[in-house]
Amino acid sequence: MPSTITKAAEGYYRRAFTVDEIIAMQDAGIISEDENFELIEGEIVPMGPKYSAHELIKSELGMALSKSCPDTLRIGFESSFFLSASTFVEPDIAVYSKRLRTQDVRGPDILLAIEVAASSLAYDLNLKAKLYARHGVREYWVIDANERVAFVHLGPSETGWGSVTRKGPEEALRSAAVPAFTFRLVDA
Repeated sequence: MPSTITKAAEGYYRRAFTVDEIIAMQDAGIISEDENFELIEGEIVPMGPKYSAHELIKSELGMALSKSCPDTLRIGFESSFFLSASTFVEPDIAVYSKRLRTQDVRGPDILLAIEVAASSLAYDLNLKAKLYARHGVREYWVIDANERVAFVHLGPSETGWGSVTRKGPEEALRSAAVPAFTFRLVDA
């Protein structure tokens, strides 16, 4: 079977896309740059709308990170990162080296990726977590916007994460990437 074909859960075959093909479709106007989706192992995955709890937490986290972030790092908000020829993701927040252009950032270059989930919690904790680990993202947080809890993933490998720690709303979130940063979800 050609590498441009995938098999969906219901057994039907689908055509897989590459990052370059998606970019070409956007350049040609076939896909609008305003469409909210990710390319996960060749399949276009639509992303749902963001709600107030999601946006509030993302905004508060972003402001706290920007106050603590050293000049050598950049904070990206919903930036597209190309993990492979068939996968790009757009984490809500990502921290990476300022010396890199966004289009050059790969998995190991992402020091911290944060997904804020209101309706996508299971997706972000399962498929997305495995994907980030497999591509070497150094630290991954999933924030449950409804419950105000965080799942901190550390130690990426091909098979998953070395540790996943649940942090409650009152517990301080800290990242090795930004040592001066501390944040409690109860304050968002």
